[in-house]
Amino acid sequence: MDNKPSSRLLSLDVLRGITIAGMIMVNNPGSWGSIYAPLGHAQWNGLTPTDLVFPFFMFIMGISTYISLRKFNFEFTKPTLLKIIKRTIVIFLIGLGLGWLSLSFRTYSSLSAEGLSGFDLFIKSITNFEHIRILGVMQRLALTYGITSLIAIFVKHKYIPYIIVTTLIAYFLLLIVGNGFEFSEQNIISIIDRAILGDNHMYVDSGVILDPEGLLSTIPAVCHVLLGFYCGKVLFSTKDNYERITNLFIIGAILTFAGFLLSYGCPINKKIWSPTFVLATCGLASTFLALLIWIVDIKGYKRWTPFFESFGVNPLFIYVAAGVFSILLGNIKFTYEGEIISIHGFIYKICLQPLLGDYLGSLCFALLFVGFNWVIGYILYKKKIYIKI
Repeated sequence: MDNKPSSRLLSLDVLRGITIAGMIMVNNPGSWGSIYAPLGHAQWNGLTPTDLVFPFFMFIMGISTYISLRKFNFEFTKPTLLKIIKRTIVIFLIGLGLGWLSLSFRTYSSLSAEGLSGFDLFIKSITNFEHIRILGVMQRLALTYGITSLIAIFVKHKYIPYIIVTTLIAYFLLLIVGNGFEFSEQNIISIIDRAILGDNHMYVDSGVILDPEGLLSTIPAVCHVLLGFYCGKVLFSTKDNYERITNLFIIGAILTFAGFLLSYGCPINKKIWSPTFVLATCGLASTFLALLIWIVDIKGYKRWTPFFESFGVNPLFIYVAAGVFSILLGNIKFTYEGEIISIHGFIYKICLQPLLGDYLGSLCFALLFVGFNWVIGYILYKKKIYIKI
């Protein structure tokens, strides 16, 4: 049992790893039509276990941002500013690159089916920029990290809670007057995003152009990371782990209670990143982190942690690698028994589905894919190779 105060928290890497493993798993089922209910997102209002994964990662990113900028005493210097801008641009471009790679493969398949071939097919596939989705998960991480970091070095930290509250209230009022809780293209979020980004550059959800990682809904997402940042400030204001978990439990209880209580007037909704979604998920993340600190850093139960540490020490690299592998598995095809099938399709439909059935086979595919990426992460972890993005 480890009760010694420490500035280093293994539980942070573990929570980061849990979220990355969860994001990879829920994004890569064997079949999107065969998903167990807890592993699917809420259709509109509501919250499922899967809806917690991405916001938990953003919360922990806020804490990591605090740790990172603390090394520079949160002071504005040219090197610090350039580092923030550079990292924001790199993460954004990586996300854009993943979208481009996926779109290129889809375009290739579509044009190939229409009879186009050769060099023209290749060029048209990789230059289909008029339909590329501009925003996405990595792009949201980039924007929220960048804005949070700039606030952290330009604004006194005692004002951050006021910024969060004011921004969330303003966003709620905007949702109220702009049909923000309506699943349609008359939603203010869809209207503004389409006006700025264009219809062809947005995610289409069940025929409705409403991007869950859109531009307008990035505003409350910044508050989400700022809450994580402020929890980082509270977390590292002491080295006593018991005091840390007490503070986190109190914050978690207040935020969770507020989020669910206010949901009667402001529904919890991931796709529009509603204010109550921010409060509830940050509250649950704070509580979960406190629990992990107690289990891992205080009680010292660490035998199970290396699996998640392998993801947690290189989170963005492994997430991006998993994205690339997923695209390749779904688009590299070959002929099997006279039928053209992707590697993904072969593993699920030929190997897993006949043996395990639709739903269990779909889940096992996701778990195998997580395991494959874990091997890469574990090798890097054992060799102490940390790839910064």
